[in-house]
Amino acid sequence: MALYVHKYGGTSMGSVERIQNVARRVAKWHQAGHQVVVVPSAMSGETNRLLGMAREIQKNPDPRELDMLASTGEQVSVALLSMALQELGVAARSYAGWQVPIRTDSAFNKARIQSIDDARVRADLDANKVVIITGFQGVDDQNNITTLGRGGSDTSAVAVAAAMGAVECLIYTDVDGVYTTDPRVVPEARRMNVISFEEMLEMASLGSKVLQIRSVEFAGRYRMPTRVLSSLTDPTGSLAEEMASGTLITFEEDEKMETAAVSGIAFSRDEAKLTLLAVPDKPGIAHSILGPIAAANIDVDVIVQNQSVAGTTDFSFTVNRAEYNRAVEVLTKEVQPAVGAREVVTDDKVCKVSIVGIGMRSHVGIASLMFQTLSQEGINIQMISTSEIKTSVIIADKYMELAVRALHKAFGLDQPGGSL
Repeated sequence: MALYVHKYGGTSMGSVERIQNVARRVAKWHQAGHQVVVVPSAMSGETNRLLGMAREIQKNPDPRELDMLASTGEQVSVALLSMALQELGVAARSYAGWQVPIRTDSAFNKARIQSIDDARVRADLDANKVVIITGFQGVDDQNNITTLGRGGSDTSAVAVAAAMGAVECLIYTDVDGVYTTDPRVVPEARRMNVISFEEMLEMASLGSKVLQIRSVEFAGRYRMPTRVLSSLTDPTGSLAEEMASGTLITFEEDEKMETAAVSGIAFSRDEAKLTLLAVPDKPGIAHSILGPIAAANIDVDVIVQNQSVAGTTDFSFTVNRAEYNRAVEVLTKEVQPAVGAREVVTDDKVCKVSIVGIGMRSHVGIASLMFQTLSQEGINIQMISTSEIKTSVIIADKYMELAVRALHKAFGLDQPGGSL
């Protein structure tokens, strides 16, 4: 008897009929002799509805009360799913996060999990029950209900799986796995059978929306194999086929890992670039520029400082487009006068395109091929950022789809078996 944790997103829980389909799928696993813990999200649209009501009443809702309110969406889901399983003749019990309990810190709206007491859950599993636990939430040391932030149900599921030593954590969603890039941009994109935690973490941080980044971090830290698969297949279909479907996120040394130089192409449209021209080239200048940006709680991504000419240099960095206006204000009003830069130049029409792959560690010429491919398409590279397993470039956003398609083809990602 093996223990599996299932996570179902809001779309999978979006109606009574879909909840009943989830129950049929879970029942199939249970009837095959497996222990199953289920972590569902709120029904699709429910959290937005609750938060919308809160903001109608209070312009800036009290964080504690917001968590009290938002947590109710998942409580509806777990109770309905438990009823649906009971209706199929499967013993089931639902718990809110605080009843387990899932202990968190007190950072309302963005709490982090500290510990999970699995005694009650194990007792129910030993009694041949399916256990259903609210995702997205927990309880702090003062017994306040807390929530983990958007996408927190993924993190809850992985944390429960890690705490209980599950065989796998299965994330059921409306896509059938992780693709080499977004199929809406490149129709030839392929679903990957296996991807490493490192690669998935890079893909998630670089714009892939399949999994919430904190859940990938958690899975990697606790070495919890995590599978992304579709909830839209026949819930009564072959269990063996379902167990091997989707994309398995696993360890780099796993014998199932593919050895492609590049595994996927990630991209982000929401980028903006800011440049300070003719900055004095002296120690501490980077801190003088980025310190006020950090103080304004603005996250910086790619950073480039040019070579010094006649004692001055140009300093460029990117931010999320949503923080662009605030960053411009900080630069022009605080930083430029303080450091004596000649001019602030900005561009909110850029994007980031990245190639990702653990094979980049052992394959030479990968970045060179990326740059050559973009050059052949007439795409100018404005900034470059690299790590062991990724190379990112900042380009004009009008070229984003062309760049992604060209790179996908150049690295052979449209062919079975992976890239170079």
